[in-house]
Amino acid sequence: MNIKMGDSVIVKPSVQDPNFDISLGSWQGRISEVLEDGKLVCIDWDSLTLRDIPDLMIAKCEEDGLAWSQMYLQTTEVELATSRDTEKDVAQIMSQIQAQHAWDHLGEEGRRIQQILAHVDPDDELAILEAWDAHLRKVLCFPFESEVTEDQERGRLRDGDQVIVQGITDIDDLYGVLVEIRHKRNVHVFPLCDLEAKDTKSSNHGHVQAYVVWFANR
Repeated sequence: MNIKMGDSVIVKPSVQDPNFDISLGSWQGRISEVLEDGKLVCIDWDSLTLRDIPDLMIAKCEEDGLAWSQMYLQTTEVELATSRDTEKDVAQIMSQIQAQHAWDHLGEEGRRIQQILAHVDPDDELAILEAWDAHLRKVLCFPFESEVTEDQERGRLRDGDQVIVQGITDIDDLYGVLVEIRHKRNVHVFPLCDLEAKDTKSSNHGHVQAYVVWFANR
């Protein structure tokens, strides 16, 4: 079979995914690369196939650093087929899936982040911060013991200082969610991204950690 770049192909019924042990039969896409003198091809899945890929499979691929939008197969594992969509259709569904799974690569914290930001415009930084502000005000229990995790360019607080977080005060486009903390006899307004809840078994710890991970990867 003479397969060339841009051809549409369909996977034969007997082919299994080597990583997830599921059938790839009837998956369809376009050839984006031909290797080993035509014995191996890279298939970019079409929009209909992308739409039907299980969410759990995509999430696992993101977490493990595996590709989910394409696959390399032997030429003998596919057959020529009639194209059933356009590259514009592929771009649209890819954009949707990437938005839905933008944080999956971060594992458990990523799943928390995805739930919090699921309905927020990823390009609206203020809306994202407002979503975090609303979420954290709802789920955090104040006051709680915390530890500074970053030295500050200004002020006297240093990495390792023990503080008490009293509550959320505001949001800032540079420093994110700001909290009021007490250190010895002094009260400061401090970025939550530079704190860690000390009680690792508390719900506060997980919520703060998810925010810190998001802030570091935003």
